[in-house]
Amino acid sequence: MFKKLMASGVALAALSGAAQAADKTLVISVYGFAQDAFKEIVYDPFEAQCGCELVVETGNSVERLAKLEARKDDPEIDMAVMSTHDALSASRKGITQPIDVSRLSNYDKLYDIAKDPLGDNLAVGYTFYATSIAYRADEVKIESWADLFQDKLKGRVAFPNVSTNQGPPALYMVGKAIGDDSADLKAAIAEVAKNKDDIVTFYERSSQVAQLMQQEEILAAPIGRFAWGAYSKMGFDMAWATPKEGQTGGMNVMILTKGAKNEDLAYDFMDFWLSTEIQTKLAEALVDSPANSEVKVSDEIAENLTYGAETVESLQLLDPAVILDNRETWLSEWNAQIGQ
Repeated sequence: MFKKLMASGVALAALSGAAQAADKTLVISVYGFAQDAFKEIVYDPFEAQCGCELVVETGNSVERLAKLEARKDDPEIDMAVMSTHDALSASRKGITQPIDVSRLSNYDKLYDIAKDPLGDNLAVGYTFYATSIAYRADEVKIESWADLFQDKLKGRVAFPNVSTNQGPPALYMVGKAIGDDSADLKAAIAEVAKNKDDIVTFYERSSQVAQLMQQEEILAAPIGRFAWGAYSKMGFDMAWATPKEGQTGGMNVMILTKGAKNEDLAYDFMDFWLSTEIQTKLAEALVDSPANSEVKVSDEIAENLTYGAETVESLQLLDPAVILDNRETWLSEWNAQIGQ
């Protein structure tokens, strides 16, 4: 009885038998990414297990957060997934409630960084990704984030726009490389601005930078690990940098709406998604890197994920409060020095 809605609210699919489980309906809000895989691995099996109807709303982060805020006094959505900083924003707006983690049987299986990323049990992490530098190892050597600005990469490098999820973490690591990791990112933005004429593009979509690499217009770029699969299949001598300053990245989390009408089902669904079985299947399908530490995958699969305790523990993630409290300043500084 899986039902999918776009942000516009148009129903795309609904199976017959609405009378069955009419009193058991769970409404969730998720990213539009890989929905066919999620339907097969997560949604359909959960409906079969719970005997309920699952209504899935998709849209970009801005649209979904706005809808949650508009209906916070009478929520339609029971649970949602989003970035840590969007989840913190939702909490500050009074949209969410703390999660009773004692109701999640798989909670103790999570990596520590995923258990309480916002504090006060306001969210639970379900996937994360590393951000580092993909580069042509036959052309250049990358040992530091500062190497993005080496002579060999002048006119052959791309960098994420500050408005993207990859932008601020990449800037933070550039700051660390030049000895200034302050939250205002001023030094890092100034460093990028100093080299802006040597940067091919400040990309806004991961597909854009992959195309530039495939066409050999660039030799290096900071990217999220979730995009690495495309680079590893390009036929070039591609490498994933392990800079001396470390790797950064991001985490996506589950949140529970305040006043959720189907709270019990929401807990059941979150626990189902966090289970070793489901997290393994999502990892094997290269949909999400697992937050469940018991997940085991082949070396070939692991190569395309942010996987394993050592990798997870090495991630230098920006504090979501830092992102939320500084992003307008970052954007202003970026536009002043680099332009939109």
